Amino acid sequence: MCIILDDIEIKDGKMFGGWRAPENLYRGLKTSIHDDNVAQKVGMRGGTIPGTIHLSLFAPLGQKIFGNRWFEKGTVSMYYTYATIDKEEVRAIIELPEGTTKDSLPLTADDVQCKAWGELRSGQQIMMGTISIDNPKEPSYLQSLELKNSPPEELRILEGYKVGQEFGPEEVLISQDAAIKGLPGITDRLEYYKEGSPWGNSILSPSASFGVMTMGLTAYNKTWDKGVPFFGATEVKYINGPILVDVPYIAKGNIASAGVSRKTEYYWLDATLEEKETGKLVASMRHMNRYMKAGSPVYKDQ
Repeated sequence: MCIILDDIEIKDGKMFGGWRAPENLYRGLKTSIHDDNVAQKVGMRGGTIPGTIHLSLFAPLGQKIFGNRWFEKGTVSMYYTYATIDKEEVRAIIELPEGTTKDSLPLTADDVQCKAWGELRSGQQIMMGTISIDNPKEPSYLQSLELKNSPPEELRILEGYKVGQEFGPEEVLISQDAAIKGLPGITDRLEYYKEGSPWGNSILSPSASFGVMTMGLTAYNKTWDKGVPFFGATEVKYINGPILVDVPYIAKGNIASAGVSRKTEYYWLDATLEEKETGKLVASMRHMNRYMKAGSPVYKDQ
């Protein structure tokens, strides 16, 4: 039986997750945005928590709203709007379909999408997007965005990145030991992540699902020496989920967009995860990486 966290509440037509205080476990990476000194040099308040860590705040809420099938056919789609720092308290919020009550949960309807976001105790929004089940008529938040490309000659940090550029296929597998070692990185640690599940093996959290879909695609991220990277947005969609530990998968990806903004360069990566044995499509992902122009050796003239 999966433990449902008992500090979830429903009021005013919304579901509120409990307050969580993620720890910045990456602050020792001295060349990354997670390091206090590096982050402050490019205008951040301090070393940042990866936005993907916050994705797992929505898992217990998605399960509460849609039942266990959310891990099979659910989607969380988030655009990160404000970087959080070490042990800063955050919570997830989902706007429920009209008429939803505690007694009507979990919902049995298919193709449902809800507005969702995260916030600090101050009310500052940290991410915005959607959470859904199956295939609603409306696109998810990230799928609804227009991806804007820049002429290749404008790319400095991302020089050589091309729309349509492919990565993989690569075989990936997360062992149970590795999955457990990764749990301190997230705050809502459901029992399904560590002690088996209705699907047999333990399952991966949304945060770890992002990780496994990029683990075999390391070639896509080759610009650490040209600019300070940080996550801009992530969508994880379970198609024939969940993603299980100790099961081999094949990860594939491609560059969906690459461009330049006033302060950053960015690209969007689309990825898929297939079961190695059957070829079954298990999950997909859309993710944006940004690179700060500030402090970049290729932007010394600005």
